[in-house]
Amino acid sequence: MKAIYPGSFDPVTNGHMDIIERAAKVFDEVVVAVAVNLEKEPMFSTEERVDLLEKACRHLANVRVDYFRGLTVNYARKQGSTIVIKGLRAVSDFEFELQQALMNKRLDGSVETMFMMTSAEHLFLSSSMVKQLAEFGASITGLVPPVVEERLLEKIKR
Repeated sequence: MKAIYPGSFDPVTNGHMDIIERAAKVFDEVVVAVAVNLEKEPMFSTEERVDLLEKACRHLANVRVDYFRGLTVNYARKQGSTIVIKGLRAVSDFEFELQQALMNKRLDGSVETMFMMTSAEHLFLSSSMVKQLAEFGASITGLVPPVVEERLLEKIKR
């Protein structure tokens, strides 16, 4: 069975990696799908985010990285998947993700959303927080994969 794990991944954090690695143990194939959101100004381009994810997920044979524009349910259908994985950290995440899951279900009744709680050590972690810490010169070691840390610090120096 194939599952889709959509997100902006700007950048991918160790919290995202926790969900990806655990999902890879449950599903035959996991497609980590970078969502292109025209309303957001990401730090990393779509191509950069795909590249970083591919490098971070290289050790996972059943994980593939892709990107998409538009509705998640349409992308899932195109991929031949009926499972969408969403990572949760806190109750506030659940409220937002529940609304999305219910709308996705309304748009396509065959698509199921599977919520996965991140491991406790990543509950506080977000891409926004990582970018802010890096911009203020704080260490982000252990918060993101090493390839992401390197690329993020390079980008901030520019």
